[in-house]
Amino acid sequence: MNACKITIAILMLSLGLQTVAVKAQEPASKPPSPTAEARALFEEARYHEVIRKLGSVASPSNDNPEINYLLGISWYQQRDYQRAVEFLNQVVRREDESSREYRESVQVLGLSHYLLGHLAEAVPLLEKSVVWSPTNNELIYALGMACVQTRQSDKARISFAKMFRVTADSPAAYLITAQMMIRVELEEFAEIELKKALEKDPKLPQANYLLGQIAIYKGRWDEGLTLMERELAINPAHANAYYKIGDAYARQLKWDEAIVALQKSIWLYPFYSGPYILLGKSYLKKRQLSSAEGMLKRAIQFDPNNKSAHYLLGQVYQQSGRIEDAKREMAIAEKLIGDAEKIDQ
Repeated sequence: MNACKITIAILMLSLGLQTVAVKAQEPASKPPSPTAEARALFEEARYHEVIRKLGSVASPSNDNPEINYLLGISWYQQRDYQRAVEFLNQVVRREDESSREYRESVQVLGLSHYLLGHLAEAVPLLEKSVVWSPTNNELIYALGMACVQTRQSDKARISFAKMFRVTADSPAAYLITAQMMIRVELEEFAEIELKKALEKDPKLPQANYLLGQIAIYKGRWDEGLTLMERELAINPAHANAYYKIGDAYARQLKWDEAIVALQKSIWLYPFYSGPYILLGKSYLKKRQLSSAEGMLKRAIQFDPNNKSAHYLLGQVYQQSGRIEDAKREMAIAEKLIGDAEKIDQ
């Protein structure tokens, strides 16, 4: 789930919730009800005050659709998705299906389930929401990713095709769906989509590259290299294909071959730290310390917090007899490793 969650802030901005004012029918001398006051606060997006105002008169089991609606949306905006689900479930069960509140509740309930990882529950709600809001790309994306992760490849492809404005049975739709599957580490399903894309268009750019990337990741070196060469036959300026070729050779300790490919990657696109790090490592393994130092310093310019670059540079200095420089780089690498571990916790 991690690699594949939607940026929460984008979803919250994209809802575009519109509410209908409820005018009190009581005499002017009588104070407004808590519900009317909460509605006024809701229209001003003062969601935490809505929750405080209605907290004493509401529970997820009550049968007041308006209170449930106001609280459900407010809890969503406060990022408490579990409480949003509890209240919006009641709205969806009791509210008139033709009302604006019902549609908004279905939409937010679907997104809440998605963000909680309740993907099977999210799919039917998001499907309804996309019918009502066919141009809302955030909803379409959420539906597509939920379908990917519930192994509904055809539905996912239809969603992504709609979002990227291609036909659902086109090579492009299969390619895009595979890309999304790779993001959530469903490589075995991505391979199926990519092979179907290439059946439809053997010269489709990026398809061989993604297949090659999967093969290299899984240690199928020869297959991966063959697929990268096919990609380069279609797009000879594909810098990342050369990078992955260099990676495949480096993993096999074939440093000379790795250096040739990594140099081409850098010449085509000199602004990414990855090839510099691998090239620095390759030069280090060949004891070409000056070249290794230059590559690793360049990598650090692009990515100052890359622990691998600092660690390898420390090794270069160590082998060069520059002990103080080596200690400095190793200390930076250790600090970055420690900071990363704290974040993971």
